[in-house]
Amino acid sequence: MASFQKIYDRAAKRKGGEAALEKLVADAKPKSKAALKKLGDDRYLAEMTKRIFQAGFVWRVVEQKWPDFEAAFQGFHPGRMALLSDEDLDVLGRDTRIIRHAAKIAAVRYNAIFVTDLAKEHGSAAAFFADWPSEDIVSLWAVLKKRGARLGGYTGPYFLRFMGKDSFLLSPDVSAALIKAKVVDKNPTGKADLAKAQAAFNAWKEETGRPLTQLSRILACSIDAPRAK
Repeated sequence: MASFQKIYDRAAKRKGGEAALEKLVADAKPKSKAALKKLGDDRYLAEMTKRIFQAGFVWRVVEQKWPDFEAAFQGFHPGRMALLSDEDLDVLGRDTRIIRHAAKIAAVRYNAIFVTDLAKEHGSAAAFFADWPSEDIVSLWAVLKKRGARLGGYTGPYFLRFMGKDSFLLSPDVSAALIKAKVVDKNPTGKADLAKAQAAFNAWKEETGRPLTQLSRILACSIDAPRAK
């Protein structure tokens, strides 16, 4: 496995030097455990919903409509959303303020139940996510996929990233960087390769003292865009 310094040097060269690279990663700072716990469970449900609606859609449109989403879903109060009836979902499915995607709207109720279950089990969903060790973030992705609705693929990891949980993303560029570093020999999707990716990030975190969030961005910056044929 390549040392992170080699990856860093390649990323700096691509981006015009160390100063330029550091500027690109400066805002990639995860929230502290205390800050994550202070967020209300409604914010976790809201972020899940935003990432679900942005999946396969134009992110900017969802952002522009987000105040209306907040109003339509009553501030994403988990208890209220968990009690939505089928009739309530039908009404929301006709609400012109939001994007009318029936399956994604139904996921709000399902994920509200997920969030309220986490609160029963751990005191709050916020505590559950804050306390989960970033050294095993891939297992948290598995929990989101298994217990949540429409939180597999990139959606669950993006949810964690935008909440401020220290984590990495397996974007195409990051996956390519992992292959180049000889961590894996193909895009890491299976359990064994995900474990290898996690182990590499943990080692690089120990090597550099940087959070996973920054390491992930630097890896992405180290890969050349494919040339047009």
